[in-house]
Amino acid sequence: MNEDNSFDKMTMLGIFCLIIVFSGIFGFIYEFIFYYFNSGMKYFYWRGGNFLPWINIYAIGSIGIYFLTYRHRQKPFKVFLISTIFCGILEFIAGLGMYELGNGFRCWDYNTEILNFGNIGGFVCLRSVLFFGLSSLLLIYLIVPLCFYLAKKMKRKVFLTISIGLCALFLIDEIYNLLIARMFNFPRASDIYKEIGFKYMEFKK
Repeated sequence: MNEDNSFDKMTMLGIFCLIIVFSGIFGFIYEFIFYYFNSGMKYFYWRGGNFLPWINIYAIGSIGIYFLTYRHRQKPFKVFLISTIFCGILEFIAGLGMYELGNGFRCWDYNTEILNFGNIGGFVCLRSVLFFGLSSLLLIYLIVPLCFYLAKKMKRKVFLTISIGLCALFLIDEIYNLLIARMFNFPRASDIYKEIGFKYMEFKK
C-alpha cells in the first residue's frame, strides 16, 4: 500500500485494460447471483447485453474509482466514502439518462427489487451504493495490486498482449451489441440467448 508504483504509459494501459475486464466480469457475477435471490431463488438471469459475461457500467465505475481513490489508499474509509458517493451519482445519472433518452427504458429498477431501502426513482438505492462502496475496497486493495503484480512479473510484451487482447475482445462484443447490431439489424446477444433458453430480467417502460 505504501509503494508508489511507476509504469510506462503502455503498461499502465494494459493495467487499466485488466481492471476493465475484471470489474465488468465481477459486475456480471454479482448481478447473476443477486437476481437469482431477487426472483425467489427460482431462476438465473443473464445480465448485460453482451455475448460475454461482462457489464459495462462496472468497468466504467472501476476506472473512475481508481482515479478518485487510489491516492487515498492508505485511508480505507475515505476510499469507501468517496466510492460510495461516486457510484451513487454514476448509477443515478446512467439510470435516469437511459430512462429519459430511451423513452422509459431501464436496465434495472429498484422499485421492483428486494432490499431497496433508500430507493430514488428506481435508479439508485442505499443497498446498491453501499455494496459498490464495499466493492471498491476489493478493487483498490486486491484487484489493482494484482494487476500491478502481473505487470511486474510477466514479460512486458506478454502482459500487454494478454491484457489489451482480453479488453479488446470484451469491447468488440460491447460495440457489436450496442451499435453495429442496432445499425444493421443484426441479431444481438440477447436475441440469440433468449432463443436458446436464457432468461432475461424484463423491466416495464
